[in-house]
Amino acid sequence: MNRRTNLILSIFVTLLMLSGGISVSAQGFPKKALASVTEERARNIVGFLADDLLQGRDAGMQGGYLAAEYIVSLFKEWGVEPFLESGYCQPFTAVKNVNNWLTEANRDIAPLIADGCETRQLRNILAVIPGKEDGIVVVGAHYDHLGIDATLQGDSCFNGADDNASGVSAVLQIARAIKMSGKQPRRTIIFALWDGEEKGLLGSTYFVGKCSFLSDISAYMNFDMVGRGPAENPMHLSYMYTAGNPLFGDWLREDVKKYDFCFAPYYNAAESLIGGSDNTPFARKGIPIVWYHTEGHPDYHRPSDSSDKINYRKLTDISLAACLCVWRLANVRKY
Repeated sequence: MNRRTNLILSIFVTLLMLSGGISVSAQGFPKKALASVTEERARNIVGFLADDLLQGRDAGMQGGYLAAEYIVSLFKEWGVEPFLESGYCQPFTAVKNVNNWLTEANRDIAPLIADGCETRQLRNILAVIPGKEDGIVVVGAHYDHLGIDATLQGDSCFNGADDNASGVSAVLQIARAIKMSGKQPRRTIIFALWDGEEKGLLGSTYFVGKCSFLSDISAYMNFDMVGRGPAENPMHLSYMYTAGNPLFGDWLREDVKKYDFCFAPYYNAAESLIGGSDNTPFARKGIPIVWYHTEGHPDYHRPSDSSDKINYRKLTDISLAACLCVWRLANVRKY
């Protein structure tokens, strides 16, 4: 058997042996569900989202809309239900005030609209796997990027393969795997693809600002740039989590000892994970955080952040490890 098959089988056998406790409540998590997290699917997702056709996925522009439609089409294909009664999209308006973009989650934007400030229509994509009991886990990544800079000579399209098509791939693969498991989690799992992160965490801030069930959210997991790594340490993974929840670190340490993952985690337990990405609005509300990030590189926020530079084996293994973590977050009674 090859490395991939051995990895999936070892995880499957371990999950069959475990039952609740501090480890994971995942008895009988099907082998086929874990095996559905593949390099090929990661390549397909990142390749589409980072194609020139999507014009850099600028929030509120045509490329961003195409990305949203693609994400929704995958949720529909896999049978992952929309979270909202109105469908998968949570629409909202963003207004540019001088150099800052704002939504009604930040302030009253009606006067800015009346003054003729630039506005764009953005949309978060929200899907759900309902749980058996109370409690919610949110798993998210932003899908927007920087669009096109017409002032540049040569390649002017910011494709954003690592930032953050890689993170979108992780969220989508996890959603598919858990849906394929046929197992209903204890807590509801919301899969959120945020719009407008590059303009100031607009989508995640809007969601949190309008959320009527914040007290029910047990944890938020974030993915932002999980397909590359520093040149001097290409297997590096920065694994950040709320210090008040040490089990989050214990779980990954346990899995790294058992499985042949293609990444080397650096554990960063922080009192407050405010800043840097879409974890921020959740952390400000005191919600426990898990955040996967493989650090910057010379192609960050450049047109050269292309899909051919992604380490798909590493991205796939991060997605697989995170899938195990999501299942724990959704099933372990207390952490």
